[in-house]
Amino acid sequence: MSIALIVLAAGQGSRMNSDIPKVLHRLGGAPLVHHALQAGLALEPSACVVVTGHGGAAVARAVTGFLPEAAIAEQTEQLGTAHAVLTAAPRLEGFSGDAIVLYADTPFIRPETLRAMADARTRHDIVVLGFEAADPGLYGRLVMADDMLERIVEARDATDEELAIRLCNSGVVCADAAVLMRLAAAVGNANAKGEYYLTDIVAIARAEGLSAGVVRCNEAETLGINTRAELAAAEATFQARARAEALDGGATLIAPETIFFALDTWIGRDAVIGPNVVFGPGVTIETGAEVRAFCHLEGCHISRGAIIGPFARLRPGAEIAEHARVGNFVEIKNAVLDEGAKINHLSYIGDAHVGEGANIGAGTITCNYDGVSKHRTEIGANAFVGSNTMLVAPVRLGADAMTGSGSVVTADVPDGALAIARARQVTKPGLALRLLERLRAARGRSAG
Repeated sequence: MSIALIVLAAGQGSRMNSDIPKVLHRLGGAPLVHHALQAGLALEPSACVVVTGHGGAAVARAVTGFLPEAAIAEQTEQLGTAHAVLTAAPRLEGFSGDAIVLYADTPFIRPETLRAMADARTRHDIVVLGFEAADPGLYGRLVMADDMLERIVEARDATDEELAIRLCNSGVVCADAAVLMRLAAAVGNANAKGEYYLTDIVAIARAEGLSAGVVRCNEAETLGINTRAELAAAEATFQARARAEALDGGATLIAPETIFFALDTWIGRDAVIGPNVVFGPGVTIETGAEVRAFCHLEGCHISRGAIIGPFARLRPGAEIAEHARVGNFVEIKNAVLDEGAKINHLSYIGDAHVGEGANIGAGTITCNYDGVSKHRTEIGANAFVGSNTMLVAPVRLGADAMTGSGSVVTADVPDGALAIARARQVTKPGLALRLLERLRAARGRSAG
């Protein structure tokens, strides 16, 4: 059976007190909407529609940057969840199969839960995701008759008897796409808020003789983000889960509570991660690599046997080959380090290729930006770059070549050559003492 995702991402999120659309606030280094999309992608959907509203252009850019094939449907008026689902209908024209409705501000729904809902569709016309709430509060209540869901009642519209029900509605629903749209179109707005509630489709379906069932999940999966405090709590939950998954996967985390992961961080078995390491988006670490304390990594790949840090920064485009070394206070950006290359201290290597076995001395900088454009530096295999060398790009240092410490290299250096690009030292005997005496005398006259 084909599956379509409908992700509702139109809400303003006024309780966030932010100019940023709620679904673009970041959790694990990624917008909330990415979390919902990633969970849904586990179903291998044939189509995906994201319904935008507040800040729609920015939300659409974030969605298509993550999932280029996603379709965008704009809900110009936020009239309720049923109305939002209907907004997606034109983007699903010609689609035949089930649709599952997700919420962009609910980041913890597990793929396994969504698969259970898809499986339950073989037994029911409509499947709703429910949970037993410790404090049902304002959650909608699921009114059951034996194993059949009869209706969903919003807390504002519930009787005292219905409010006593602890089985609550997550909002996630799965049904045949055509049936879902037909039922959503039949929803009215005779309720306390005057909105078109998607929850009303259950009662409408039951009145037609259709069946409705419930798949249950842990309440923690249904956590929605509405405030900054809830976002902070969700971050703590996300990090705890990410750390546990990394440990279960065979990575060593020296001080797990100090390590922060992104949504897409991938760490291989027997990798070792030191304390206070922060992973931004797009980091892959292969088996047996080591990242030492206080590193910040983003958009990079680290191969097996490589050692990074401590106190290193890898920026997007950094590719670190097997057994390469990146040491303390080294920054790498859009650069490839071949196998066994070493950059052990206090250097910036950007827009560059460092060859196999090359050694980059302390204080080396690839001067890659001229104020308008970026330029590349090529460093050959087994080259030796002396400390405090400035490599002014575009420039090539050949294989087995060397630079003298303190050089400013502006021209290509052939293979095996030594480049020394600095002024000859001039020593003036006794001049330092005479200068100091003169300066002290001048200061004394000024003070007098």
